[in-house]
Amino acid sequence: MAATDVPNFIVFPAIDLKGGQVVRLAEGDMDRATVYGDDPAAQAVLFADQGARFLHVVDLDGSFAGKAVNADAVEAIVRAFPGHVQLGGGIRNRESVERWFDLGVARIVIGTAALKDPEFVKAVARDFPGGIVVAVDARDGFVATDGWAEKSDMEVIDLARRFEDAGVTSLLFTDVGRDGLLKGCNVDATVNLARATDIPVIASGGVAGISDIRILSLHAGDGLEGVITGRALYDGRLDLKDALAVAALV
Repeated sequence: MAATDVPNFIVFPAIDLKGGQVVRLAEGDMDRATVYGDDPAAQAVLFADQGARFLHVVDLDGSFAGKAVNADAVEAIVRAFPGHVQLGGGIRNRESVERWFDLGVARIVIGTAALKDPEFVKAVARDFPGGIVVAVDARDGFVATDGWAEKSDMEVIDLARRFEDAGVTSLLFTDVGRDGLLKGCNVDATVNLARATDIPVIASGGVAGISDIRILSLHAGDGLEGVITGRALYDGRLDLKDALAVAALV
């Protein structure tokens, strides 16, 4: 897909993987998982049939293990989905990054390693232009790591600024306290982060319906690249075609 084909605001439907199944968590709690299907590749095709050209995939088990756990499911998704796949979850070394790019993943999301090994992230961002996204996961304004199980003493904006001029393509900002709860996105925090850094920001956590898509899309000019949505789609509160239509107006 050529750069000119990338919309000004991207809607990323999400596929979160736990034990090979499609799930959604509440507040990042692995014990509060709702199962939505046992065929991740079929779910990817369904999103594609509804018009999605970008997909956000997370290996939740990998986030805790620090290595790929649902690799078979991810590979099946990449083979089945005709657009761009953005992948996160336990990717913390160059070997993993290279392997996923070789298998056809378009962008890699790195979270824990961004805090604990920033030089590694800067190196792969330099070596894979346009391919590295840094996950800035926030709990009470501070960066959460290790599958959101731990809260660091670093503020979100400090982590974001660490990667300015490092070649990182985007920041993925998630308000962990809202994720999977359908409470609505933390628009203020997301927009403030976008305005405070030169790196485009992807919103995540709490999308409840089409109004969230509309509000966030209005801030594309502030540096918001797009939004990730999961539970709202699976629960039928948000129609993906409607969300894509709103994004197309930006």
